[in-house]
Amino acid sequence: MKLYGIPNCNTVKKARTWLDENGVAYEFHDFKKLGIDEATIKQWLTQQPWEKLVNRAGMTWRNLSDAEKAAVTDDMSATQLMMAKTSVIKRPLLVKDGALTALGFDETTYQQLFKH
Repeated sequence: MKLYGIPNCNTVKKARTWLDENGVAYEFHDFKKLGIDEATIKQWLTQQPWEKLVNRAGMTWRNLSDAEKAAVTDDMSATQLMMAKTSVIKRPLLVKDGALTALGFDETTYQQLFKH
């Protein structure tokens, strides 16, 4: 299982703390250090629409110019943006066996995913 995000994001910190406290093993993929490849994003896009993967409420999106925002209209343009500015990806993303099982962090969702 892999958790994607950036270490200084509060939501990612909450998810990591929850996983650690509940003894759930995971590998952390740091967008800032490791980036993200096109194949991974395309895999996610088969499971979630780009509108859910791109965090349009976050600072990275808000700091884009109107022209940059307007240019994101489909999977291809969203993929290019996510590869160029990984901070625009909604986080954390939890992937298990190739399936995008959680987008963002919600304690109830995590409890349901990891019932012991």
